[in-house]
This record gives sequence, structure tokens and C-alpha cells, in this order.
Amino acid sequence: MTRKLILDVDTGTDDAVALMLAALHPDLELVAATTVNGNNPVVNCTDNTLRVFDLLDVDIPVYEGMATPFVRDDFPVARAVIREKGSMHGLELPIPRPRSVKRSQRAVEFLVETYMAATEPIALVPVGPLTNVAMAIKLEPRIVERIPETIIMGGGHEVGNTTPSAEFNVWVDPEAARVVFGAGLQNVVLVPLDATHRALVSLDDCDRLRASGTPAGEAAAAFIEHRIRAYDELQPMAVRHTAPVHDALCVAYLIDPTVVSGRRVHVDIETRSELTIGRTVMDTHDISGKAPNAFVAFDADTPRFVSMLLETFARR
Repeated sequence: MTRKLILDVDTGTDDAVALMLAALHPDLELVAATTVNGNNPVVNCTDNTLRVFDLLDVDIPVYEGMATPFVRDDFPVARAVIREKGSMHGLELPIPRPRSVKRSQRAVEFLVETYMAATEPIALVPVGPLTNVAMAIKLEPRIVERIPETIIMGGGHEVGNTTPSAEFNVWVDPEAARVVFGAGLQNVVLVPLDATHRALVSLDDCDRLRASGTPAGEAAAAFIEHRIRAYDELQPMAVRHTAPVHDALCVAYLIDPTVVSGRRVHVDIETRSELTIGRTVMDTHDISGKAPNAFVAFDADTPRFVSMLLETFARR
């Protein structure tokens, strides 16, 4: 039986791979994609998402979401400053411009209406900043009882990638992340950098993806090779000439939960400190006494993850 999901994305290179995995894997039914301000301005995220679906020749609706963070007018540091440091993502994915167009309904309203009317489970997989999800919760608090499972890419316990303390998705909109983790959602899974930095994809893997000869395989190879070049320059991994594909690991978890390992802990978000804003505070030693509110992945099975990508993208 296929599992239904909605992907909430800020489409750059790793989101693109996640979208392809969700759209093409036979065990999944991608109901829709919603876009949010993050890796790129939301209009570019929407454009890139449409490009991916058109490349695959799949008819999956795309709903554009929030253009600014939940509370702030901009990121904690302006996007232009972040871009000066270098980016893992260009504004436009290197694939043809889209033929299709976004839906007229806004993403937040779509999420609320879809989950409040759902008669069967639809997993929510936010792999960008959590602005859309937080806004949906504020608009209709009862939605927390209607979302059966939420798989979030974000945060880090031992490692940050935007500041020494914070991962990008959570740092971009820490107030939204705090709303989401404090909302009482059921079955929350957090896939942080601790896990994604262990699920590294290599240049040899990219050669194997390209050798499949499919549009998805060739596109995934190009996206991941771009990431590898960027990581080699900006944030070298423990294994050279490799890169994490963060967002795709969340989709992989939905297909096969054994692709990661971890445990349940309480997670909260720092929203004020100059040094640690956007940090995901994971109570791994039960110091706070607060009940766990998320299953956190701390490790990943790299061969299983890479095999899943190779097998799925060889199909078309």
C-alpha cells in the first residue's frame, strides 16, 4: 500500500532530489508540494519545484507559501549577507524552465483545508523552514490532531551549518520552529545534520546515477555534483568529494524507517540568544524532565540510502 505525503520545500538542490524520490518511488504518493522562503526566495522555490515535476513529466500540484519568516521581516541575518558567504544552491536549477504553473490557492490555506478534510493518512514532510506549518497551526490549531506524522529536516545536536550552533532551516525561522515543536503534533520525526552528515553521497555514486540514463538519474547526478563541489569549498565533509542530501533522507525514512536510527527526546528551539539563535536544544540526557516530543535521528545507513536513490531514479 502506498503512503501519501505532502512535501513542504524551499527548493534548491537537495529539495529537488527529495521531490524526485517522493514523486517516483512506487511506495509513495506525493499529493502536493508546498513552497516556502528559505534556500531561495519563495518565487524561485516555486519555479524550481515546477521545473522538477515537468522534468519528470508528473502532474503534481504546487502551492506557493510564505515569503517571509513567521515573525521577522527577514532572516536573523539578511539573505544577501548569507549569499556573500557562498551558497549550496543557485536561484534556478539547471534544468528547463517550467511549462506548468502553480495553483492559485496559497500553501497555508491548502494545508489547513487538506488536513481538516482528510479521510486517510497523509504524512507531512517539511524540509525547509517551518513557516508554512507554523502559520497553518496558528490559523487552525485543530490541524495538530489531523496530521498523522510529521518528518522534519532541520537542526543539529553536535553540528551546525549556518552558525556554530544552528542549522539553516531552523535558524531561518526559529519562531516558526518553536511553534511547531511546541504544538503537540503526534509522531514527530526530526532528521538533523547529525544524521544527514552520515548519509553522504559520493562522486562515484553520481556516476552511477548518471549511468542509469534516465532524466531523474541524470538530474540527480547534476544536483549532487553541484553540492559536492560546494561542500568541498565551503564545508568539507569527513570524506572528501561527498555531500549530504539532507531533504531526501526524510523521504527515505518514510519509505524505510531503518535508513536512520535514533531515539525520542524533548526538542526546543532557541529564539533570542545572539550566539545560539536557531539552535535545536535536544535534551539527550533528560535534564529538563520534559516529555519527549520527537524521535530524533542521530545516525543513518548510507548504503541503504544511496541504493534507494539509485534504484528509484533508474526507473524513469
